[in-house]
Amino acid sequence: MLPLGKKPKLDFEVEALVDGKVVRGPFSDLLDGPTIVSVWMRDNTSACDKQSAELGKAEKALLKAGWRVIGLSRDGCGAHAKYAAKHGYRYTLVSDPEDRFSKALDAMVEKSMYGKRYVGPARAAYALDAKGKLVGIVPKVEAAAHGGQLLELLASVG
Repeated sequence: MLPLGKKPKLDFEVEALVDGKVVRGPFSDLLDGPTIVSVWMRDNTSACDKQSAELGKAEKALLKAGWRVIGLSRDGCGAHAKYAAKHGYRYTLVSDPEDRFSKALDAMVEKSMYGKRYVGPARAAYALDAKGKLVGIVPKVEAAAHGGQLLELLASVG
């Protein structure tokens, strides 16, 4: 993973669901202040749903502490819109089918499912300051405890 204090190159184009509307532009444009980016593989899967639900529960406290919240997965924005409506999520959801965010943070890992090995994005969360510098990492998200992990992370980054 990218070391703390480094600024990842986040000028790649993405689609994002922001306030219920699909927007296109550089990922870096979504960073208009200190931001937490939580990465999962797919919406509507067991562990990913727990992670996103915990993110939703922690969102109010994160916003109160001055942090924006972004959820990021390989899903398209159409799927994200249905997912957000189904669960009542208000935070930004980014579509990253090519894993460009995880690649920029050197966070691609070997995984295995049903005996098959592949490389995919780490289930992790990243704290980026207002200038886009990496200031904190949850390197291994515990889906059911993710909200608490994020609050602990913010306590450690100040």
